[in-house]
Amino acid sequence: MEITGYEVEWIRDPFGILTGKRYEFRLDLDVDAEDDLYTPNGVYIRAVYRVENEQGKLVTYDLVEKGTDRLLEFDLEDEEEIELAAFCEQHWQEAE
Repeated sequence: MEITGYEVEWIRDPFGILTGKRYEFRLDLDVDAEDDLYTPNGVYIRAVYRVENEQGKLVTYDLVEKGTDRLLEFDLEDEEEIELAAFCEQHWQEAE
């Protein structure tokens, strides 16, 4: 999985319902044409990452087709999820 670009934004909780802070990531991917995940339009990941008491955790993610915003019915492999969580851990502070 190669991340070619990303954006991160702090998700505001005006009612104080959620514990910790949540951050939404949009990560553009370079997907090989041989991969099952490949689409001609391209693919990005929309992920939510939570930080509470200086501990971070990947809450959820979706694989989405660029241009159509169609959710793709795929899950990342375990090592790719670990890579995604590590990326979020390294970059969530950029939204502050």
